[in-house]
Order: sequence, then structure tokens, then C-alpha cells
Amino acid sequence: MYSKNTQCVHSKQQFDGVNTPVYTSTAYRYIGSNEILYPRNYNTVNQKVIVDKLCTLEQGEEGFIFSSGTAAITTALLTFLKSGDHIILSKEIYGGTVKLVEEEFPKFNIAFDFISNHDMVDLEAKIQDNTKVVYTETPSNPLLSIVDLQAVAAVAKKHQLVSIVDNTFASPIIQNPIALGFDVVIHSGTKYLGGHHDLCFGALITSKELREKIYPSAVNYGGSLNPLDCYLIERSLKTLAIRVEKQSANAMKVAVALQGNPLIAKVYYPGLTDHPNHQVAAKQMKGGFGGMLSFELKEPEQTVSFLNRLSLIIPALSLGGVETTICQPSTSSHAGLSPKEREEQGITDSLLRLSVGIEDINDIIGDLNQALTV
Repeated sequence: MYSKNTQCVHSKQQFDGVNTPVYTSTAYRYIGSNEILYPRNYNTVNQKVIVDKLCTLEQGEEGFIFSSGTAAITTALLTFLKSGDHIILSKEIYGGTVKLVEEEFPKFNIAFDFISNHDMVDLEAKIQDNTKVVYTETPSNPLLSIVDLQAVAAVAKKHQLVSIVDNTFASPIIQNPIALGFDVVIHSGTKYLGGHHDLCFGALITSKELREKIYPSAVNYGGSLNPLDCYLIERSLKTLAIRVEKQSANAMKVAVALQGNPLIAKVYYPGLTDHPNHQVAAKQMKGGFGGMLSFELKEPEQTVSFLNRLSLIIPALSLGGVETTICQPSTSSHAGLSPKEREEQGITDSLLRLSVGIEDINDIIGDLNQALTV
């Protein structure tokens, strides 16, 4: 088997040219064809080559490419949940997923419980007779908590639950949940898979069996993607490994530097040995611990002025791009949560989430240090 770097560049290429042709047509000849080609059917060439590449990287069999990460999440959840069912979710997940569950699931009479990643070790005690799905995210957004994927997958299989994980922060370069027993892997491709802050899409990788179950919902909900974006996604994936490896290496150095700075109260990064789940992260994350970290200032009142003093690092809402970006989750990614919900998750107003890019590490650390100087 080829390495991840080689798979990103070469896997599943099937045309005479080095690049896949862009098929902009929404109308295809159908007489004599075994299937009806149509973008909303998720079966056009430009869609399939991306899915094939992601399946190789995630060690899955089949999948879908969607117009957003939320479209992927919604399609997956509503495939396996119906009125009267129950789902267990990690509390420490993307704020948009929390809002989706809290605002939409009551309309369908779907019950849900959020439990902390720490409590995932007692997952079996939380399962009810009507529980159908367990959903988690690791590393989590924004506090980088870690879930033992192999342990959760084992419990899910024992109780015949569908296990779904958001693998956005790790990317398929760092972590492969399917190999650890998970049924469905989801990505907000807008982040690392796209990698340049210019594409919005989502991805779902799973088995052939579950793909057949998901397919009708995917068609009905209509979250498909256009061929021009697919072309840009395929191009971005060719550099995924080299980008993530650089971002992860840089993030480790930034985490160590921040941890040693007297103006920093706490650093959240699974690569640090004092992270409470460092050993689990080291077991299931290969080749690094990802490009995301969070930290808190010792003087919370300096948070906004610190952001304003940055000159290289960009205060921006998204993550995973080649540029280093930073945000205050309480006013951005998790602003939709109530103050109580943010407090329960440990998301303070002084918490800052840093998406480390591919710039020179000395420039990144230098910018942080100068902005920390009051």
C-alpha cells in the first residue's frame, strides 16, 4: 500500500490526463446506461473521484461529497434516526451540530442526550432501549478533548448502535476512525480537506452496506456539490498530507512555546504530555496531533486587545487553511450556545482557538509573543 502522501496525489486517478476533466453538465444521456447520472444522485465523475480518494485515505469503502459539513452531518443522523429514537452525543462538539440537534430533533420526536467526552468511558450506562446512534468528535472543538474511539466503537457494536465521528480536526492524515471500528466518518471539508479558506463542502465515508442506507436520504435532502468545486477539492487533496504534516509539526512547537509563556494560563493540545488524554491520543493519532490548539490568557481582560495586536495571525472564523488563524469561540464558533452551555463545556471568554498554518514557525511564535506583550 502506498503512503498517505502518495495516496493524496495518485489514488484512483483514471484518466489519460494528469487532472480529472471537469464535467459541467447536469444532463447526461441515459439510454443504454446502467444508472442515471445526475449531480443530486452523487454519481458524476467529478464527485466520485473525490470520494474514491477519501475512501483510500480513510480506509473506507464508499461515501459522499456534500455541499457543507452540516449537510453531511444532517444526512447521516436523519438516515439512522426516526421518531421515538434516541441518540447519545458528545457534549464537546461543534456548536453548529449542537444547534442542529437541539433545534431540529424535537420537531421529529427524536430524543437526545449530551454527555462529556470524559463520560464516554461510561457510555454503556447511558444507552437506552431506543438508542440507535452514538456521535462524537475527537479532537473536540474547541478544547481538544480526546475520545477513545476504539473503546466507543466496541460498545456501539455490542449494542448494535451506529457509531459516527466528526474527524475534521485530525483529518484522515492523522486519524482513521474506521480502522478503529467506527461506522461513519464525517468531515467539514471546508477545513483541512480544502485547506485554503476558499471552499465550503462536507464529506462522509462509510461501508458499502451503510452507504446504501444513507443514499436515499442523501438524494432526498439534496446536499450535492457542483463539478467546479469538485475540481478544486480534488486539487486541494493532492497537497493534504504535506499541509497537515507541516501544520501539525508547527502546532506542537507553538503549544510548547505557549505553555512556557508566563502570560498564558492554560494550553489545550493533545500532543502535550500533560494533556489528560495524551496517551489515548498517541494511540489513535499517527504522525502528529493535528494543527489545532486552544489557550487561555492569564489576564482575560486582555483577550480582545491581544487579538487586535496580532499582525501575521488572522482573527477569522474558520480553520484548517494554510494561513494561521485565531478566534474567540465564545463569540464565533460557539456563539450560538447559551452562556450556561458554554460554561458547562469550559468555553470561557478568554479561550482562544488557534489554527496553525504552514508559515515559518519562528514567525508564528514571534507574532504571538509580540501580541502577548502588554
